[in-house]
Amino acid sequence: MEEKQTIHAHKILLNNRQTGTFQGVVDVLSFDVNEILLETALGMLLIKGKDLHVNRLSLEKGEVDIAGKIDALNYSDVSHENKGTSLLGRLFR
Repeated sequence: MEEKQTIHAHKILLNNRQTGTFQGVVDVLSFDVNEILLETALGMLLIKGKDLHVNRLSLEKGEVDIAGKIDALNYSDVSHENKGTSLLGRLFR
């Protein structure tokens, strides 16, 4: 039986560039203290900053909470047809 993934509405709540709640997250592709890369219902989202931490992750609900100094949010349109290509290839096509 095929597992059906629910797509949640994409929302961002950013508080004083120090904490953020992200909804509509499909997957967390990578993260470190300077960057977090999320796959969302509306494309890839690259979060840049300093001392970034993932405080809560619930892929079942499609939610991620982060903390740190958030400097930039950058979207990249990536269709699901390109999932076989490399991550850099998908971001910089």
